Amino acid sequence: VSSSSSSSYRMFGRTTMLLNGWLLLLVIGSGCVSSSSAVGSFSSTSVTSNSNSGGGSGSNNGLYAFDPTRHYSEVPISLQSGIGKIAKRKWDQARSLAVLEQAVEDYNAEIVATAPDAVSAISYRRLIALPLDERFDPPMGVFSHGHVQTGDKMSLPACFWPAIQKSGAEVPWLFEVSRISDVTGERAIFGEKEHDDDDVDPGLNRVVGGAIDFRSPSNYVFLPRWMMLALALKPRDVVDVRLKQDVPSGSAVQLRPHTTEFTKIANHQAVLETELKHYSALTRGSTIPFDYNKQRYYFDVVDLRSAPRGEKVPMAKVQDCDIAAEFVRPKDQLQKKQQRANNKKNHDNETDSDDDES
Repeated sequence: VSSSSSSSYRMFGRTTMLLNGWLLLLVIGSGCVSSSSAVGSFSSTSVTSNSNSGGGSGSNNGLYAFDPTRHYSEVPISLQSGIGKIAKRKWDQARSLAVLEQAVEDYNAEIVATAPDAVSAISYRRLIALPLDERFDPPMGVFSHGHVQTGDKMSLPACFWPAIQKSGAEVPWLFEVSRISDVTGERAIFGEKEHDDDDVDPGLNRVVGGAIDFRSPSNYVFLPRWMMLALALKPRDVVDVRLKQDVPSGSAVQLRPHTTEFTKIANHQAVLETELKHYSALTRGSTIPFDYNKQRYYFDVVDLRSAPRGEKVPMAKVQDCDIAAEFVRPKDQLQKKQQRANNKKNHDNETDSDDDES
């Protein structure tokens, strides 16, 4: 290589190092400038942990509110906006999430420190909720394979496995997921259509389900989409999760199909009994999905009765139970009936108005 070429390569290398140095300083500078604003904006959405929610003294003033609207509803920043804005936005997002994770970690440490016994210390956690997806699908041959969204199984942190062992919990292992007053974010309003009709918030504050595995990251829980909808949760909302051992066995359940199409299936009662096996328990007021013949059907859990007295209960076990499942009138038929009643009422009002004028 000629001396002139070697000199050019060295000059190019120095120029590249200089540019990289300036870029690093720019990123660090943007982060330092934004750090105070990030803390201020996040602190403005912070709340005090609820002392009545159990597990800890409640003295921890954790920053539990993660505001997704501040990060995801903005117009995306492109390279044309400048590398500084991109770096600042990434810093803000990472810092807000880090503060949220640390607040949850601190609260869970308080649970362990103040628990009356070893089982209580690992049977309850405050966790960040995220939606379960197909990456959690168990291998072929496992019972829950292919039923990530059409079952009640969630992915939990590893700490709940020793809780099951030490508490001697009986199968099915059930876990209650609940919203937390003044901690969980505002109830989500879903703009898209998840079912055949518009999503309606059932107003539930707690649901119950089983575990698909115990490999979620510490301080996180992954929930099926129907659970996220039932609790009106947004990704990274904070919830309470606890091992639940007092759910009564079910004796009867009433389900309302969303469409009459399911009742037209020749063996729909047998299909129901087969698909219901993928649910360890049910929560009254929730909407659960089934898959059959490559089509998804939705059902409202209208009523639940416990064994042996048949009392009305908010939650009931359906696994390993002799439970009678009954269908009530499908939702689309109710809507048609209501529409006819409204049309008749409007027609009668118009007739009365015409009579008054005459």
